[in-house]
Amino acid sequence: MLAVVKYGQSDGMVELRDVPAPEIGGDDVLLEVKAAGVCGSDVEMYRHKITFPVNTPVIQGHEFAGVVSEVGPGVKDFEPGDRVISETAAYVCGTCPLCRAGEYNLCPERLGYGCGTDGAFTKYVCVPARCLHRIPESLDFDSAALTEPVCVAYNALVARSRILPGGTVVVLGPGPIGLFCVQIAKVSGAGTVVLTGTEVDGERLALGETLGADVVINAEERDPVGAVMALTGGMGASLVVDAAGCSATLKQSMEMVRRNGQITKIGWGPDPVGFSLDPLISKAVTLQGVFSHTWRTWENCISLIGKGMVKVEPLITHRLPITEWKQAYELVESRRAVKVVLHPV
Repeated sequence: MLAVVKYGQSDGMVELRDVPAPEIGGDDVLLEVKAAGVCGSDVEMYRHKITFPVNTPVIQGHEFAGVVSEVGPGVKDFEPGDRVISETAAYVCGTCPLCRAGEYNLCPERLGYGCGTDGAFTKYVCVPARCLHRIPESLDFDSAALTEPVCVAYNALVARSRILPGGTVVVLGPGPIGLFCVQIAKVSGAGTVVLTGTEVDGERLALGETLGADVVINAEERDPVGAVMALTGGMGASLVVDAAGCSATLKQSMEMVRRNGQITKIGWGPDPVGFSLDPLISKAVTLQGVFSHTWRTWENCISLIGKGMVKVEPLITHRLPITEWKQAYELVESRRAVKVVLHPV
């Protein structure tokens, strides 16, 4: 079967390879991939601009949906033909304090699909049954494959943040995660949702308006901090979601958050911030990092997507076979695409 493989620890070391189908264990299923979303981290792995370890060679891809093809003898709840999606924690130890507390997304031994172990940019993937969730017949595979980034947004805003009904939420960065954060914030009762980006993000900002953003700001045309402070009568936003991750957006977050408010940081930024974090103290602000998701998050997000309360289809701008993976990466890297969905061949 054809697979998109990262084979080394340098820029550009990704290629299409013919690989054998995986073998499954007693508690696993063999999942036939029907659709897999391209994440920004997939492109960062291609460029080798990543802040987490990657085992190579490894098949990329961690956002995927498909059909159960085979089941191991220990699998009782799934059978061939089931339409499913999979969580990303392919391996967790199951015995550490975090796993025992249900926070297995933070397990120190966690291996994620597409970086720690073989992922879904291929025809078949081995999945532990514990990772699987059924999807309704009304949900197509392309949309279902994007459940994972919805879960990232849900975990950040619902599980790890304080959204005040009627309050102001600012989302910095109109990438896919940021666009899902806009929708989750509205579903959660935010009164005003502000979305910021730059000149190159014009189409994404416009899409954000259609998905529920009350105010969109091009940071190259209007100062986002001044705009948020004016919008809130000088108080600032009760919650700022940094979905961009760079030093500049963290600084903006600290300047526009209200006293006793919260900054939730989703975006990765490996470079030093280069400024003092003391305003967090003087404003009594909570700075919350978030990572990944757990079982409950997936079930709730499937419900939100299935009921149309969170829309994923408008974000899918391109659909390509995995043989065109390089074009897909270029579309994401240049921001000409919002989400690209790959199909196995």
